[in-house]
Formats: sequence, structure tokens, C-alpha cells
Amino acid sequence: MRELGSAVVLVTGVMAAGKSTVAQLLAERLARSVHLRGDGFRRMIVSGREEFTPRPSTEATAQLRLRHRASAAVADLYAREGWTVVVQDVVLGGHLDAYLEAVTTRPRYLVVLAPRPDAVAAREADRPKNGYGGPWTIDALDEALRRDTPRRGLWLDTSHQTPHQTVDQILAGLDAARVAG
Repeated sequence: MRELGSAVVLVTGVMAAGKSTVAQLLAERLARSVHLRGDGFRRMIVSGREEFTPRPSTEATAQLRLRHRASAAVADLYAREGWTVVVQDVVLGGHLDAYLEAVTTRPRYLVVLAPRPDAVAAREADRPKNGYGGPWTIDALDEALRRDTPRRGLWLDTSHQTPHQTVDQILAGLDAARVAG
């Protein structure tokens, strides 16, 4: 078991990049850890939820920011009590810097899972849930990741890796994943 102490690790990427699986496996390899699923905060909104789309409404953007602030606050709460928190969520573009600024815990780490679109399509086909369709396509979300997301932390092309290999690479690259500030 790897010991990180009080820390927050954000695992992000497009839908079907492997965030849930990798975050769970990473948390299992860390001593005293928590796996925090950011999408749970979205699902807590029972009435009035507006989904975030490529052209989001003002309300959808406000709800996304609220979700991110809530996730960051809960991560900080656990970390203040000595836990290593592995947060998993889709945090892309300009929202990434805002998320990282909302996390007050130090150290904090950022891992961006960036498999190629064809690998994402294959993973999406194997999942019981469907993240794509409607306004989001794999190519559009991948473009937003690669074009608009700041190049911070540890970016991994996991197209040809198993989740266990990805976790091994994350643990070996924690220094590169550490976000200053």
C-alpha cells in the first residue's frame, strides 16, 4: 500500500476513458483512501437539473460549477481528517483550473486519462451505461479535452493499457501528477 497521507488526487478525462475503474483501483492501492465520484453530485439534483451540453445554458454551467465546488469541499473534508481522496469526474477545459483552485488540500495531484477516440468508442460499446449520444459525441468531447484543457498534471494515453497498468503508471508518475500552487 502506498501512503500519501492527506492528499487529493483528481482523475479526469472524457466519458468512457476508464475514470471509475482506475480511480477505484488507485484508491485500493493507497493506504487510508476514499473514492469520491463527482457524478454523484449531479445525480443528487432531483428536480430542475439541466444537463451540461456543448452549448450549455447559464443554469447548466452554474450546476456544473456547484457540483465541482461540492466535490472539492467534500474531498477537502476527508483530506483534513487524514485521508487520501481519489476524486473521479469529467473536469475539462476552463473548469479544470477552477476545480483545482477550489481544492485547498496540499498536496493535490491531477491525472488526465486521454485514450484515443477509437479506444473510447470500444470501451463505450462494452459499458452497460451510455454516456454518448444526444449532443455529445466521442470526437467532440475528445476535441474539448485536447484543445481546451490546460496541460497540467500527468496526461496518460491509456489506449492500450489495462486499468492495472494505468494505476501502476500513475503511482510511478506521482511527481509529474503533483499540481503546484
